Amino acid sequence: MTQRPITTDDAGKPAPSDAHSLSVGPNGPLLMQDHYVIQKMAHFNRERVPERVVHAKGGGAYGVLEITEDVSQFTRAKLFQKGARTESLVRFSSVAGELGSADAGRDPRGFAIKFYTEEGNYDLVGNNTPVFFIRDPQKFSDFIHSQKRRADNHLRDNNMQWDFWTLSPESAHQVSWLMTDRGTPASWRHMQGYGSHTYLWYNAAGEKFWVKYHFKTDQGIKNFTAEEADAQDPDVHIRDLYTAIQRGDHPSWTVQVQVMPFEDAADYRFNPFDLTKVWPHGDYPLITIGKWTLNRNPENYFAEIEQAAFEPANLVPGIGASPDKMLQGRLFSYPDAQRYRIGANYLHLPVNRPHSPVRSYNKDGAMAYYGGSDPVYAPNSVGGPEANPELFAGDTYEVAGEIVRSAYRLHSEDDDFVQPRALWEKVLGETDRDHMVHNILVHANAPEVTSDMKKRVAEYWRNVQKDLGDRVAKGLGVNGS
Repeated sequence: MTQRPITTDDAGKPAPSDAHSLSVGPNGPLLMQDHYVIQKMAHFNRERVPERVVHAKGGGAYGVLEITEDVSQFTRAKLFQKGARTESLVRFSSVAGELGSADAGRDPRGFAIKFYTEEGNYDLVGNNTPVFFIRDPQKFSDFIHSQKRRADNHLRDNNMQWDFWTLSPESAHQVSWLMTDRGTPASWRHMQGYGSHTYLWYNAAGEKFWVKYHFKTDQGIKNFTAEEADAQDPDVHIRDLYTAIQRGDHPSWTVQVQVMPFEDAADYRFNPFDLTKVWPHGDYPLITIGKWTLNRNPENYFAEIEQAAFEPANLVPGIGASPDKMLQGRLFSYPDAQRYRIGANYLHLPVNRPHSPVRSYNKDGAMAYYGGSDPVYAPNSVGGPEANPELFAGDTYEVAGEIVRSAYRLHSEDDDFVQPRALWEKVLGETDRDHMVHNILVHANAPEVTSDMKKRVAEYWRNVQKDLGDRVAKGLGVNGS
């Protein structure tokens, strides 16, 4: 009997099952991290509904990932095997900025990479910071709304931003990063990249590990001061990346990972899946695994960069999701945003189409450029593709507990202010601290920021570090505890 081909999802990744969704035990509820069943259901709902929406400003280029070290003891993923070369696409972007916003404005920067692996697309969606403002997706739309424009006067409002931040103490670590000069990088080439979330790696034997990704710029870190950023060409970052690659100055990053043994997570001193925290390098040192280089500009910006669609749910064999709540939410929200923004068949576009074969049972929908012939369903008895669950042996782990709406269970050293305090006291130099205070004062002294809000801002920073908070209070004219 002829061996049947393996079913894939629409990104070309092997399907984990044709019949069973991922659940908490055989009889428990289904999990949002089951990207395959969500993709099938969401695509089916859109088979007759084309959708499109505008996306934030950004730019990008093509490149290649080269793995120079052996990490097969941690993951079976083919793109991370020593000697592997994988073509990729990156899109850098601003988070709160709009399509016409200034590149150099104070904002985190998106750092999203699509790897075109032989096992389908692997998307690593990160930022130029290792942490984020919140730890639960329930708050995500509210956070973004606070950074966008008001409903009444259609203006951005710093008072609104500080209102959200001061009522969300978990934001302190990311806001600390944002208010340093890291919040205004001089170029995309001169900034670090982070996967930010924790992911699961598993090797060929099914052994499991937790991992964080780091992309260290080989160009060196270079930032603008607040005043320098304000004076820049609005398209400074797009222009810089394009012209650098055009002249043959190909930017590169050293790729490193932190690896935590699977069992360590349960009683680690703070929650390793909390997106507002970093793993101290003294506990889990950086391991260099390869080099990532950008070497080709797009030929058509709209087709290749603006229509590029990234989704952290694109996980190839050897890589899985962690219990990080923000990651769990993004596994659904990112691909669903692409279905709305571009349409049900966004993965048919050349920039998003995997370089490996696609054997999906999804069909039709607006702008369907390719699709298999009959059979169009599974199971079937006429030789259609079928899933091979063995490829994903190792991506499951046991969970238990009552179904609740709750914050994370606190570990022994969980605290929202410990890590931003360490950033201020142990990482930043005197000049960095001075600039951070200056940047906070520029932002919080905006005309729309009320006197009561300024008091809350000062207290927010006192919670991080008293001297920092006192300096902010003095600059805001709200002295006193």
